[in-house]
Amino acid sequence: MSFFERFFLIVTISVIIFFAGCGENSFLPKDFLSFNKEKKEIDDTSLEVQKSQILKRLERKYQDADAHYQLGRLYQKESSWAQAEREFSIALTFDPVLRDAQTARIRALKDGGDVEKAELLAEEYIARAGGSALASLEMGLGFQEQTLDDYALECYKQALRLAPNSGKVNRQIGYYYLANGDQVRAHDYLTRSFQLNPNQPDVANQLGRLGITVKVPSKNTPDTRKLDRRVDEYDKKLAE
Repeated sequence: MSFFERFFLIVTISVIIFFAGCGENSFLPKDFLSFNKEKKEIDDTSLEVQKSQILKRLERKYQDADAHYQLGRLYQKESSWAQAEREFSIALTFDPVLRDAQTARIRALKDGGDVEKAELLAEEYIARAGGSALASLEMGLGFQEQTLDDYALECYKQALRLAPNSGKVNRQIGYYYLANGDQVRAHDYLTRSFQLNPNQPDVANQLGRLGITVKVPSKNTPDTRKLDRRVDEYDKKLAE
């Protein structure tokens, strides 16, 4: 055996012995081993940075309802329900019809265990929105974002009573039933939605999956355009 062959053999054996004594985790990158811890630290840091930025906004203008709402959302992410509910309540002091703050407050109260207060406030907020189809729709979208589906459906139906010719409100109700496994009701509302507003590829696609061919399209009536735009804005928000 030549000198170079002996040298290569010695190096190879040394490498094998070294790795054998290091344990199974030695083959995992350091970044991988500490990934979860580092990710949590990054998330926590990010929340603190965001809170710091919002607090600066409030130093400049304490009456900034949106800033209080955004701060409450950050407390929600930390599961600090009492602090979140407080910020949503303050936001509503400065903007009593901030629907996102209303629905987020209900979620915070429920998560914090104050179910009775949450239910009473939800009834109050829904009743207040009852004079406007747009307000009812916005509240429904807010409840949907907070995964309070029963309240969302109540608001959508309230909006539909006020604006029965809105294709997008019919769509929201159809999707609600579809998500909850009620294909019969989903079919009815989605069909009605498409008849009112055939310019909805997603609805047409969903009806196709249900084995339904929809015809007799008609144009939206003018009074539904603002409602439909609000639903489109919500869809874009979900896609971000």
